[in-house]
Amino acid sequence: MSYRSVPTAATTVGADPLASMPESVGDSIRALDPLVLSLLVLAVVALVLGGWWVIRWFRRPPGVRLQRVLADHDEVTVLMHPNPDPDAMSCAMGIAAIAESVDADATLQYPGEIRHQENRAFRTVLNLDLDPLEASSQLDSEAVVLVDHNTPRGFTGAQTVEPIAVVDHHPGNGAGTKFTDVRTGYGAASTIVVEYLDDIGATMAAADGGGFEVSPELATGLLYGIQSDTNHLTNGCSRAEFDACAALFSGIDEDLLDRIANPQISDDVLQVKATAITEKRVEGPFAVCDVGEIGNVDAIPQAADELMHLEGVTAVVVYGEHDGTIHLSGRSRDDRVHMGETLRHAISDIPMASAGGHARMGGGQLSVDHMAGIGPSDGISRTEFEERLFAAMSGER
Repeated sequence: MSYRSVPTAATTVGADPLASMPESVGDSIRALDPLVLSLLVLAVVALVLGGWWVIRWFRRPPGVRLQRVLADHDEVTVLMHPNPDPDAMSCAMGIAAIAESVDADATLQYPGEIRHQENRAFRTVLNLDLDPLEASSQLDSEAVVLVDHNTPRGFTGAQTVEPIAVVDHHPGNGAGTKFTDVRTGYGAASTIVVEYLDDIGATMAAADGGGFEVSPELATGLLYGIQSDTNHLTNGCSRAEFDACAALFSGIDEDLLDRIANPQISDDVLQVKATAITEKRVEGPFAVCDVGEIGNVDAIPQAADELMHLEGVTAVVVYGEHDGTIHLSGRSRDDRVHMGETLRHAISDIPMASAGGHARMGGGQLSVDHMAGIGPSDGISRTEFEERLFAAMSGER
């Protein structure tokens, strides 16, 4: 069945198009200055074109959008979080490669130190050129891209930095002025970068094809970045991690991967691990250990990983003191224990303390002096603090 409109006086050739309108409306429109009418038409056209451009922009794959943002800058700083790990470093490598594909010079920078033997091996084996910084004035360029975190931190003036882009998989409210991609359902930021490379048509160096090639070093770095943040694809993975690893496989260098994955371990790290194993305190399925004064804070998460191998233990927290600060690291494979929330609740009323993380892993820091009672709190002992940790893991705090 079809319907046809019947012409009316308003649609008949030669009829006044304002005749069918109420007299007051028609008079008002007739009274408008031709210039005003022209401006109104231009405004409508601009609105339509602007809406079309926005829709077209957001229909582009994220990797293409980021590439276009980077193309607007001659120089870009890719900024990692303090004490960067393989996921942060490989993510930075990938963003730098995308920047260089559009002739933007990229500098990789980070606050803090690279101390963990795995992180040092990653940097050395892949021959990464990474620049440390202590203040925002040392940023190599004003165009900053944050990777593996979404809020600048760890250096003087961090709060003044407004990144043009953010690529991350951690919870947070940070955003870039031109581009933001935060996927908390992903296990690694490197996975997001692998998808960007696919978006812009990159191929593995080992494959036959033209255009932008992913080097063996970049492919190896991204694969290891994903593996390290997901405990070799066993913790916090999404389907995307498996797809990304499959896409990278043909391009990796197995010798480089083996050298990164099996670095030598320093004596102090082994000592902290031994202390955690021998001095742990276990209550039911939970374990807590104070490893005392330490020289290398990266040994604490490694000790926590070690305790997770204990039979019957489903969640652990290891903490130790370095330069007047207590560093916490927690691990969980217990569905009842969200480790990030556990640590946050345990330190909630200690001034100047901070903690958080994912369901399976978390970390935090607190001042020894504030824990002892300086400031507005009464202070707590190490034994009382451990009771808090056990209570938080049990859901009682």
